[in-house]
Amino acid sequence: MSGFVDIQVNGYAGVDFNGDDLTAESFHGACESLRRDGVASFLPTLITAPVDCLQRRLATLASIVREDALATEMVAGVHVEGPFLNPAQGYIGAHSSEATGPAKVDLAKRLLEAAEGLVRIFTLAPECDEGAATTRYLADQGVIVSAGHCDPSLDDLKRGIDSGLRMFTHLGNGCPVTLPRHDNIVQRVLSLADHLHIGLIADGHHIPLFALQNYLRLIPRQHVVMTTDAIAAAGLGPGRFPLAGRIVSVAPNGPPRFDDSGQLAGSAATMPMMIENLQSMGTDPATIDAYCGGNARRLLEL
Repeated sequence: MSGFVDIQVNGYAGVDFNGDDLTAESFHGACESLRRDGVASFLPTLITAPVDCLQRRLATLASIVREDALATEMVAGVHVEGPFLNPAQGYIGAHSSEATGPAKVDLAKRLLEAAEGLVRIFTLAPECDEGAATTRYLADQGVIVSAGHCDPSLDDLKRGIDSGLRMFTHLGNGCPVTLPRHDNIVQRVLSLADHLHIGLIADGHHIPLFALQNYLRLIPRQHVVMTTDAIAAAGLGPGRFPLAGRIVSVAPNGPPRFDDSGQLAGSAATMPMMIENLQSMGTDPATIDAYCGGNARRLLEL
């Protein structure tokens, strides 16, 4: 294997990519830590914030990547997750519902321009994208459009796919704990697994490993993309860590959770930790290679 590829990294090794205090030095250190953990390429991920704030953070990140040789080598693009997400409780997950809004082409254009062409994946809620206009615009710009933090109907998903939707962000998360028995977002996406690359978090917390095995039986191997969804807590053990201006706590052997709500807030996992989980499930090395590197590499055309 030529190194892991992680498509969703919100922060790493104590560094929050969504913090307004991100520096070239701290980002370089995070890149070094990712490389030590076997990651060859990754997408720093910026989550929902007011558009002006996202523009500023994207511009800072683009400047850092442009000026740092290691970052230039490792960053395969930027993943923008929000702000065009479903604000309903459960679906919004760890994002700020107050900062969400309907998808608009002019706002998407502002974000792409701020990132100086670095945006590679853009997660939005298809039901918040009227006529799939923003999906179509992003796809026409060469951006991989991913559905996530959403509750689209089957028709919404199919309309999105016809307009350029290519992926689904961390299936099984970004949705309420309780869902309708049959017609729910997980079942709808699985029914379209032949048409979408599907992100999954194999940390054992976001999806129980037995449920992850069930998903993997239904998703074509070439469409599975494992991601850590890592935050600043990744690889550091118990403690308190920043995420986009808020504080999350990590208990021993637990995932990050917001202090005020107990809501899951990204992952503290590293790729090697997820590999151990996949191995414990009996996943063979060639399949692990595809899940944690090859499929993402092909999707991103690396």
